[in-house]
Amino acid sequence: MQKQVLRAGATVNLHPTLAASLRRQESPSPNDWEATFRTMVLYDLAADMELGFFLSYYRNFAIPSIAATLYRNGEIQERPMKRSYDTAIVIYELIASGLDSDRGQSMVALLNRAHRNVPGSPDDYLYVLLTLLVVPIRWVQHHAWRQPTGAELAAASRFFAELGARMNVQGMPETYAEAERFFDQYEATHVSASIEGQKLMDATVQVFQSRLPLPLRPFAARMISVMLADDRLVGALGLPRSGRGSRATLGIILAVRNALHRRLPLQRKPHFTPGKAGSSLYPGGYSLDQIGPVKVPDPSTFQSNELS
Repeated sequence: MQKQVLRAGATVNLHPTLAASLRRQESPSPNDWEATFRTMVLYDLAADMELGFFLSYYRNFAIPSIAATLYRNGEIQERPMKRSYDTAIVIYELIASGLDSDRGQSMVALLNRAHRNVPGSPDDYLYVLLTLLVVPIRWVQHHAWRQPTGAELAAASRFFAELGARMNVQGMPETYAEAERFFDQYEATHVSASIEGQKLMDATVQVFQSRLPLPLRPFAARMISVMLADDRLVGALGLPRSGRGSRATLGIILAVRNALHRRLPLQRKPHFTPGKAGSSLYPGGYSLDQIGPVKVPDPSTFQSNELS
């Protein structure tokens, strides 16, 4: 039997397993924030959170100072596939394994090594981290089969606040609303076109292309533009602008997908399993020492768990 639930002012049918998980996600113990966020990312809203993380990656290229730093490093231009997949793997390892697990601590150490002595203001570092919070949440709010619960927003915010503390990122917001305010204010001031940012975007489009069926690959850049749904950002990245027809088509596709999803049982298998990756880059799985940029300083030279 399917249960009637209210979402965005409309009554919809949910498969009982989805409804049961939603109830748990609405009122978990506040102390279970890590498990709540893990369930959100790996089970309930897995596909949409993954796409949100993917879109968050591009936004850094629209900030000229951040784009210039990434371009000078050369990792994205030389190894765009590895940089993209490794970035996702680090985040998913932290979420799936836990921040304080052995694997989680290894990933935090990698993040600190990779960012040590990288030029940037405290607000730049904060913005980069908050793209991973705000962009996926907003995608879910606009396009997923259900809205994130209040507990999920609090859990996601707590997760990135804890990660920020382990990376010595200053000024981490305590709530999701505060994170959104900082994010929007930062982008209003800093989003702008740059040669470096557009070159990074050009190098990275191929990663998205590789995930599409062959007939759709020529349209990869336009599809990214439609999903970003932000003309200022699209212009800064040098992407083709999307029209109303393209946006309407995306809306119809997602509406049909969501209607079907609500009638299917909750997936039993997590969206991500540590050590495994469904990509051509690591077809047989990976070890943690394979993850991360090639140009990383020797960790033995560092004295503490800091960015700078």
